[in-house]
Amino acid sequence: MSSFQTLLSFGSLTATLIFIRPLINQYLPVEFRDYINFFFKNLLNRFTPTFTFIIEEYDGLVSNHYFAAAEIYLSCKINPFTRRLRVCKSEKEESVNLTMEKNKEIVDIYQGVRFTWRLGIPKFRETDSNPQNLPNKNRIYELSFHKKYRQYVLGSYLPYVLNEAFSTKDGKKAPLKIFSMQKVYDHTSLGKLWKSINLVHPSTFDTLALESEMKKRIIEDLDMFIRRREFYNRVRKAWKRGYLLYGPPGTGKSSLIAAMANYLNFNIYDLELTEINYNSDLRKLLVSTANRSIIVVEDIDCTMYELQDRDMKPAKPYEYYNSEKKKQARIYLSSITLSGLLNFIDGLWSSCGDERIIVFTTNHKDRLDPALLRSEINHHPLFEVIEKLIEKVEVSPADIAGQLMIGEESDFVLESLVGFLENKSTERAVKTTG
Repeated sequence: MSSFQTLLSFGSLTATLIFIRPLINQYLPVEFRDYINFFFKNLLNRFTPTFTFIIEEYDGLVSNHYFAAAEIYLSCKINPFTRRLRVCKSEKEESVNLTMEKNKEIVDIYQGVRFTWRLGIPKFRETDSNPQNLPNKNRIYELSFHKKYRQYVLGSYLPYVLNEAFSTKDGKKAPLKIFSMQKVYDHTSLGKLWKSINLVHPSTFDTLALESEMKKRIIEDLDMFIRRREFYNRVRKAWKRGYLLYGPPGTGKSSLIAAMANYLNFNIYDLELTEINYNSDLRKLLVSTANRSIIVVEDIDCTMYELQDRDMKPAKPYEYYNSEKKKQARIYLSSITLSGLLNFIDGLWSSCGDERIIVFTTNHKDRLDPALLRSEINHHPLFEVIEKLIEKVEVSPADIAGQLMIGEESDFVLESLVGFLENKSTERAVKTTG
C-alpha cells in the first residue's frame, strides 16, 4: 500500500471517529463509556514504559510530608531542562522563593535516572454534584519515571528527596509562618483550612522585658520539652505542652509568644474560637495543624462567653428573638462546647500530633472556667503515675517532701519519686504475700 493510500485510510478512520463520537456520548450509558475508556487505557498502559506516582498536598486533613519535601527540593532544581518557574519575594524576606507553576515540569537526574516532576490539580467531573468528591485546591505532584525503577524510587530516590529537602530547610532556616483560619470553609473541604503569611517579629528572649529568673525558667522548660520525646513516649503521654499567660493588656503576652516561636523555630496557629460553629470544625482545624507549632487562643476569657456550658440546656432557635434568652439561643446556634476544646487539649484527640505547644492568654484569670485551670492542662506526664502510686502505698507527706528535695531538675526529681513509690509498693506486696 502506497503512502498516499495509507494517508487516505487514516483520514477516513479519523473522520469516522469524529462522526461516531457524538453518537457514543449521546446514546451509550456513562458506565459503558467508562468501561471502554478503562479498557483502552489499560491496553495502552501495557505498551507504555512510564510509571507515575501521585503525591497529594493533603491526605484528608493532614498535610503530606512528601509534598512539602518535594516543594522544597524542587525549588533548588534549576537546570537546563527547566523552562518556567514562579518567583516570589515579600518585602521582609531576604531570599527569593522559586516554585513550579501549575502544569509545568521539572526534570531531575539522580544517579543517571531521569525523573520528571509535574505540578497540577486533580481532575474531576463537572457533572459531579457531590461536594465530598470535589477537591479543594488540593495540589498534586506527578513523579514520572521508567516503570522498572519503581522499587528504586521507593527505596532510594524518595528518601533522598526527603533528606535533601529538610537538610536544605535546616541550613536556610525557612521563614516562620503565622496561620489564621480561613473565613469560609465547608464541612467537607480537604486541607486548606488555614492560610499563612511570613512571621517576622522582632521579639526574642534577649529583647523581652521579663524578669531574668522567669525568663530562665521559661527557656529551661522549653528546652526540656523539646528533648523529652522519648520520655513522653515512655510514659504514654501526648508530646505537648500548655501555658496560660495572664495579665493586664500591654504586659507582653503576645511578645512572649513571638519570642517562644523565634526561639524554637515553631510556626504559630491563631485559633479564633468565635469564628467556629461546631465541635467537628474545631477538630478539623486542630488536626490539620502541623507538628512543631504553637497553637494560640487569645483572650480565652472573652471566648468563654461564646462556649456552650456543658450542663446548660440549650435554647430553641426561635427564642433568639426573645431578649431574655437571646444569649442562650445564640449559644445554641453556635454549638462549639468547652468540652470539645478540652477534649483536644487534654482528651482523646490530644494524641493527634506531636511537639505542639498550646497557649491561652487572658486579661482576667479569675473569669476562667475551673476546667481550664485544672492541673491536667499544664501537668507533668508523671503526675498521674505518682497519684496512682500514692493511693496504693502508705507514705507520709514528709517522705514525699524529702524525695522532692533531692535535686533541682524536675524530671529527675519526679522520676526518683516514682522509683521510691514503686519500691514501697513492691515492699508492701512482699509483706502481704509473706
